[in-house]
Amino acid sequence: LCTFLLFLLFSFLLKPETAAVLKRTLEALMERGAVVRNLENLGERSLPYKISKHKERHRRGGYFLVDFEGPPSIVSTMMDHLGRDIDVIRRAFLKHPGSKTEECSGIIPVNYEDKLIAKKK
Repeated sequence: LCTFLLFLLFSFLLKPETAAVLKRTLEALMERGAVVRNLENLGERSLPYKISKHKERHRRGGYFLVDFEGPPSIVSTMMDHLGRDIDVIRRAFLKHPGSKTEECSGIIPVNYEDKLIAKKK
């Protein structure tokens, strides 16, 4: 297994529709053997330039990062799958350099307040 980051740019959607797109994307990853480790919403904002995709012009979009582990073969099948999704404007997979998978020893509690304080510095 390899560790990947999936960058997603969705068309500008309302919250329930965005949740539905994320749900079907994550389900597709898990159906192909991926283990999703983290999902990060980078927010909605104006695009740096107009993007035409699926016969529409987009000016705003929602940015997301998905951190997951999976077989290397997952990249090509997910690129095809996401390319057909009308709500996905852009997608990109990045492999974590030098990443190695470790045996999971269980859920480790995370103190989110410490994470927020650390980012502000």
